[in-house]
Amino acid sequence: SEEVLEGIRAKGGKGAFIHTDAMDEDLVQAAVAFCVSEFGSLDILVNSAGITKAVPHADLEALDDDSFDRIFATNVRGPFATVRAFAPLLRQGEDSIIVNVSSISATTGLGSSIAYCASKAAVDTMGLSLARALGPEIRVIGISPAAVATDFVPGRGRAGVEKQAATTPLKIVSEPDDVALAVMSAITH
Repeated sequence: SEEVLEGIRAKGGKGAFIHTDAMDEDLVQAAVAFCVSEFGSLDILVNSAGITKAVPHADLEALDDDSFDRIFATNVRGPFATVRAFAPLLRQGEDSIIVNVSSISATTGLGSSIAYCASKAAVDTMGLSLARALGPEIRVIGISPAAVATDFVPGRGRAGVEKQAATTPLKIVSEPDDVALAVMSAITH
């Protein structure tokens, strides 16, 4: 992330990475205030919020309401609240873009839990609706990686990621840098 910022600054641009809790309205508003004071506008917003709970799809009883609600609140409501808060700044930016990081689980229905798959499908549909509401001034794009080699899913190690990758057409394991490059490509191209 520091390399990206250095690249932006080397070309005369300004930027900052702001990690915030999208579920905390005060923190989101503080991030908006920071952007207003530092930059006056905003060109790029990347929503990469995501949590899950590993629950076998057939075990409906194990996916309790609190977990389901927490997954949806974090994965869907949080990104929406962030877009809502930053939309006025994005409208003032140049060639503004929102990139929502979703998942291939949104379309395959295969993933760590039914709630996770459904939440990412909601992110995709929300992105379509936001594109209609905010476009053409603000582009809204979704990135949907397959299994990424991280510890995101509790209990799923490298072998689990490789097993999931074997079910995809390219049969490759995505690395975090692959996702970052996809986000950068959506922004710059």
